[in-house]
Amino acid sequence: MASNRPIHTARATTAIAAIALSLSLAACGETAGDAPAEGETAATEPAADLDIVKVRHDNFEEIGDAFKAIRGELEKGSPEFAVIQTNAQIIDTNAQKVSGHFPEGTGPASGADTEALDAIWEKPAEFTAAHEKLTAASATMLAAANSGEAAAVGEAVKELGGACKNCHDQFREKDD
Repeated sequence: MASNRPIHTARATTAIAAIALSLSLAACGETAGDAPAEGETAATEPAADLDIVKVRHDNFEEIGDAFKAIRGELEKGSPEFAVIQTNAQIIDTNAQKVSGHFPEGTGPASGADTEALDAIWEKPAEFTAAHEKLTAASATMLAAANSGEAAAVGEAVKELGGACKNCHDQFREKDD
């Protein structure tokens, strides 16, 4: 039986080496099956970076919903300023977040479902200016809402709508 010991040791060593090699390859994260198919490119952005596309979409949806709520209140004979103020605050808070929602690599080329145009990254100074126009208009809207004057809110709605249109015209895919 002593003569079997070297054979078992050799088999055990081979098995351990095979396991170690498998684990090493798995740790590298690449196998032949992971290569992109012809015509495809390997993803260069981590999935977490593309999660920001949903975050920015949701942020803009909240701005749009709040804007509609304010306009809806103005259409009433007697608007509820508490509703206008709450929604103006949502717009102002969310407008401040916009510039952080467009990191490099989250445009159309990323494969993300986005309406953002490449112009955002190609013309950063213009995009920054559009964002500044939005934040200024959102601050005006908040001040008008807090004034309790329907006429001031009406003027602020026009300014905010213009800021939104300015950005959409330059940096957002056109609606069909």
